[in-house]
Amino acid sequence: MNITKETLSHRESEPEKKILYLVGTPIGNINDISKRALNILKNVSLIACEDTRTTGKLLRHLNISNKLISFHRHNSISKLDFIISKLNSGESIALVTDAGMPLISDPGDILVKTAREKNIEVICIPGPCAALTALVSSGLDNSKFAFYGFVPKIKKERDILLKTISESSITSVVYESPKRIMRLLKDLKIFCGGQRECALLKELTKRYEHYYGNNIDYIIHNISELELKGEFTLVISGNKENNFLINENDLRKDLIDLINAGLSHSAASSFIAKKSGKSKKEVYKLIIN
Repeated sequence: MNITKETLSHRESEPEKKILYLVGTPIGNINDISKRALNILKNVSLIACEDTRTTGKLLRHLNISNKLISFHRHNSISKLDFIISKLNSGESIALVTDAGMPLISDPGDILVKTAREKNIEVICIPGPCAALTALVSSGLDNSKFAFYGFVPKIKKERDILLKTISESSITSVVYESPKRIMRLLKDLKIFCGGQRECALLKELTKRYEHYYGNNIDYIIHNISELELKGEFTLVISGNKENNFLINENDLRKDLIDLINAGLSHSAASSFIAKKSGKSKKEVYKLIIN
């Protein structure tokens, strides 16, 4: 992307009227706050936040004084009309969560959906996100991934999710609290096996940030005697066996498409073999088998 003086000026401008801003805040290190986020938080008419005490503390650190209103999963419905009316009257409002990006495992989707339905502009001010921070520093494949937030506590829902993760061919990312992280790892061992590659990261961007890697068995062994504190993000590699099956099915489909387009079985197999890195003999057998 080419950054011009015009785009820089727009990004650093003060809030406009009748706009809902979704503002990313630090997940630990206060220096991760962006200049644009500072401008917005300082100048909007009102800041809707998950916890006024937490956001108030952040604002004091940033030397910002502004009006706060609580907006969390227990009162989002009752506060919705008030916030929409403020926006409709021409005020600008910022939505923040306790840490990271709003709406990522946090309330706010109903506000954004309603604002869009009311033709109120919604602008995101990007910021830190624990899921993405953990993913890119995990050492695991990040070309495709699924994010599931916090793992359900109810056994039926929990088992469905863990089964989905165990069978998925792509990387999975979840959040978990220190009180339940060991239980989660032991459950994952049952569903995925102890040798499944994964990375456990805690206290991201903070002083005691730490990475535990290798596989599920290794992590369980290395944290079993520790006093666990802080929020955890767990990155689990995809099921490589399923990935092979999916790739094989994709190759078979491509082979059939080429044959239907007029290529001979042999010519289509040669093309797919070069494209996939498999032998022509393996590809040729895909339809026969």
